[in-house]
Amino acid sequence: MAEIRSQPDKLSAGLYVVATPIGNLGDISARALEVLSAVDVIACEDTRVTAKLLNAYLIKKPLLAYHEHNGAAQRPKLLEKMAGGSAVALVSDAGTPLISDPGYKLVDETRNAGITVTACPGPSALVTALSLAGLPTNRFLFLGFAPHKKKARQDWFAAEARTNASLVFYENAKRLPACLADAAEILGARPGAVCRELTKKFEQVVRNDILGLAAHYAESGPPKGEVVVVISTPDKMALADKGDTAEIDRALQLALEHMSVKSAARFVAELTGAKRNQVYSRALELAADKKQ
Repeated sequence: MAEIRSQPDKLSAGLYVVATPIGNLGDISARALEVLSAVDVIACEDTRVTAKLLNAYLIKKPLLAYHEHNGAAQRPKLLEKMAGGSAVALVSDAGTPLISDPGYKLVDETRNAGITVTACPGPSALVTALSLAGLPTNRFLFLGFAPHKKKARQDWFAAEARTNASLVFYENAKRLPACLADAAEILGARPGAVCRELTKKFEQVVRNDILGLAAHYAESGPPKGEVVVVISTPDKMALADKGDTAEIDRALQLALEHMSVKSAARFVAELTGAKRNQVYSRALELAADKKQ
């Protein structure tokens, strides 16, 4: 366990966005501990959860509950404290604040008030899952939490079916089998990974295509713990097969707003997997139509 200075330096007034462990207490940074020891008050999702972390490191600070249900009422109080010279830390129950929590509103209002915001980066379930899944990470889209209802969930997946990036989202373990079944129905047999209990004793990463993962959890039932799902990028040939000329035209029209014909054609061909010479010919036609 890291040693805490008995008399931490006084911090300047402002907001300190502090990342906390997602499971393993040892993942908290020395800087995060210094900041938590030196601030005047800590704004947190659940005071009971944060109290356990502080107790583990013998830190005693006033805690103020700040979450999506009371944020509008608490923000003015926190802004008043900072304007009066207080240093305020913002933490979530686990991981980096603002990732699927309401902290961005506090950061926005703090900056608008001309008050300094400082980040103490650290653990994130999103990044940890990407590190372990063994799936493409050069482009990824974080979707937050999956919708609860089947129709909304299928529409959610359908909206990203052609997104040329790995998809990452959080899911309640009890809803995981149904969620994966919907993902398989909409996205097909893409490679995927279910990452659960990250950094904890029973950490597990299950890899398969989405159809296989859906079948696995349909048979075994919901797992226990916190879950992050990573789904690989769509196959480029599948994109090209599914895509009609309207889709390619739409992509080209957007690209031509910012690129030359040659650059737009190259970009769209790489995005869709379509043949470059065909895309280039179509780009020339669209560019000519635009000039008329």
